[in-house]
Amino acid sequence: MDENIIVSLKDIVVDFDGQKVLDGLSLDIHDKEFVTFLGPSGCGKTTTLRVIAGFITPKSGNVFFDGKDIADLPPYKRQVNTVFQKYALFPHLNVFENVAFGLRLKKLPEEEIRPKVLEMLEIVGLKGFERRSIHQLSGGQQQRVAIARSLVNQPRVLLLDEPLGALDLKLRKEMQLELKRLQREMNITFVYVTHDQEEALTMSDTVVVMSGGNIQQIGSPQDIYNEPRNAFVARFIGDSNIVDGVMIKDFLVNFGGHDFTCVDRGFKPNEPVQVVIRPEDVQIVPPSIGMLTGLVREVIFKGVHFEMHVDVEGYEWLIHSTQASQPGELIGMNIGPDEIHIMARTEV
Repeated sequence: MDENIIVSLKDIVVDFDGQKVLDGLSLDIHDKEFVTFLGPSGCGKTTTLRVIAGFITPKSGNVFFDGKDIADLPPYKRQVNTVFQKYALFPHLNVFENVAFGLRLKKLPEEEIRPKVLEMLEIVGLKGFERRSIHQLSGGQQQRVAIARSLVNQPRVLLLDEPLGALDLKLRKEMQLELKRLQREMNITFVYVTHDQEEALTMSDTVVVMSGGNIQQIGSPQDIYNEPRNAFVARFIGDSNIVDGVMIKDFLVNFGGHDFTCVDRGFKPNEPVQVVIRPEDVQIVPPSIGMLTGLVREVIFKGVHFEMHVDVEGYEWLIHSTQASQPGELIGMNIGPDEIHIMARTEV
């Protein structure tokens, strides 16, 4: 086993009442990596996290930590800590005592506990908050206390189950950057669960896209966004235009009644394929010089761009552009070779 792999799941099966939640899932997580499980509700991402934590025992399969099988090890003996969406702070304890709780369980002497807690509160931006009651804190501050409480025990892996779900949008974005900074500073492995695509792309070194108890794709945020493996990933990660086409030969695809040069290869001649084009990658030009032409149906102002719904040969295309066309207007559309991504055709 690669010595850089800290957690390894092998053929994990979990079922509840006979219904499979994880269906033979295998995954390697590398040390000091920020990994995000991303997918819709019910896809198995939180269950996977709970298997790593030891809160769920799989029906079959192995959980390895540093190469040792820990499937039978109880949660408190694993070198992992979990931060939940409901922070599970102790309301009767102040900030200091909440953070110190795990250290007191270990029966550390007071002269060791105090500097550790104060250092951790400084790292999460809560210096001077030691005596505050939990009720006096905002949602974001409570979340920082929960993270400090988990990190003060120096786990090898921190598991975070939608920890920003209860925060407003502005605070959520601030905390995304804060968590990424913390992970780099502490130099430990973060395993994060979210259904928010932007959050996953912003924070992660590696994104694991899940659906129906299976992993659909693993890769860097750039890979997942630019090279989706299937229609589920393409639709789930950002907006996509997915149209049917035919791969005429290497580097040449036909869709929308036009041949396009592309950068993909390895398909059979004249193989039916699906073509993915991101809305921001379509260039609007006069109809006379467009590779495709379309009729603008709807235009929505989104602040940084206009979102246009365009009818092209019976397909509704989504286009993001800084220039606005008008509903009812005929436009030309050009797409560069690098902006065209080809996938094997599947049912969507």
